[in-house]
Amino acid sequence: MKLTLVPLKVENIAMFKRDMQEAFQYGYETECGSSDELILPEKDIDDSLNANGAEAYQAIVNGEVSGGTVITVDNETYHNHLDFLFVKVGCQGTGVGQALWKAIENLHPETKVWETCTPYFEKRNIHFYVNKCGFHIVEFYNPLHRDPNMPETVGGMAADEGDYFFRFEKNMNRTLQ
Repeated sequence: MKLTLVPLKVENIAMFKRDMQEAFQYGYETECGSSDELILPEKDIDDSLNANGAEAYQAIVNGEVSGGTVITVDNETYHNHLDFLFVKVGCQGTGVGQALWKAIENLHPETKVWETCTPYFEKRNIHFYVNKCGFHIVEFYNPLHRDPNMPETVGGMAADEGDYFFRFEKNMNRTLQ
């Protein structure tokens, strides 16, 4: 599979957000059942897209958008953050996610540490980050150990539900992949 990262263009932002929201909604509903609540509000995506150091890319496979990512790059510490990575609904299980992650790593080989978070219920994400991408779980946020940066709501969920997150890191200096 040949995956290309293409910087997100202004004219593609609406589709990018919709595809990301559909992917996150699908993941939630697969694990937790149908929900009338939007799991990933547009505001959360906008906050990420507008963050200092943010970079957004569409993942193109065979000329088609198959996913995307938003990362935050710190050119002083090289401790970078994977804000969002999504595989478009209908493209899951085809290797797009792993190819997308490798493309991100190749885009920023200077990175010392990559960090990301995912909700506790996202078993596929946990498997993906740990077993496919080489991340390590380094922290579990919950009501007894809260994320100090946690907003009132997380991904459209009330803070009491949204407090259950795993934080992952991938130390690139010790990675042999």
